[in-house]
Amino acid sequence: MMRIALFLATNLAVLIIASITLKLLGVDRLTDTDLTTLLIFCAVIGFSGSFISLFLSKWMAKKSTGTQVIDQPRTHHEQWLVATVQRLARDAGIGMPEVGIFPAYESNAFATGWNRNNSLVAVSQGLLERFSREEVEAVLAHEIGHVANGDMVTMTLIQGVVNTFVMFFARIFGSFVDKAIFKNEDGPGIGYFVATIFAELVLGILASIIVMWFSRWREFRADAAGANLAGTGAMIGALRRLQAESGRESEMPATLSAFAISAGLKTGLAGLFMSHPPLEVRIAALQQRG
Repeated sequence: MMRIALFLATNLAVLIIASITLKLLGVDRLTDTDLTTLLIFCAVIGFSGSFISLFLSKWMAKKSTGTQVIDQPRTHHEQWLVATVQRLARDAGIGMPEVGIFPAYESNAFATGWNRNNSLVAVSQGLLERFSREEVEAVLAHEIGHVANGDMVTMTLIQGVVNTFVMFFARIFGSFVDKAIFKNEDGPGIGYFVATIFAELVLGILASIIVMWFSRWREFRADAAGANLAGTGAMIGALRRLQAESGRESEMPATLSAFAISAGLKTGLAGLFMSHPPLEVRIAALQQRG
């Protein structure tokens, strides 16, 4: 129920921001014959959703995972966790993130936030219970690597570009079908709306392949950053521990899977939609790196 409420709130915010921005730009009346106007319209809508999700990312992550931020460490384990993140953040040259723990048996962690100096790093209770401190440190270093690399912002920009062109070409296709097949010259008709929705679905699937390819590439960079901060051996050890537990079903919300340390494994064509490379490939890359 909470996730549905978050989804509706985000989309409502997108509509409000997009409406205000379009009126300020003077393009609130869309005409498909004007490609520049159409492109501006699509860019505003496409980037609005991405940036609103980015700015709300920490709040949404806390609500959807039940993450409890450690404001004042109460136990020796919490003190160690906060001190470790503080040291890794300092070594990576970023501001101190918020540190949290979320209640999940699955061993996982994630990082999110709208900039390098205003982020959140959280680990699951299961990871803390079953991983050694060296392995936990490596996982934290991987997540700090995501923050230091600016992955959240970069992913937002790529998603915004993808959203823009999916909407743009879908509407061009819809206009073509409406006029060429349905011979409608009196403005958008039923053919336009059906063809546009169909094109958005197809192009959206193809665009997801591009976004997920970039997401997989980011994981190699975050692994390398984690190896630099915590040691290559520790990073490989953490990934091997995750590999041993990879049979468990992921409890991570889909909206955060791209920023987690691990995600579900898919094969065949479904592998094109993986947010993470296979763990054995990531381990091999670190071994080759030395």
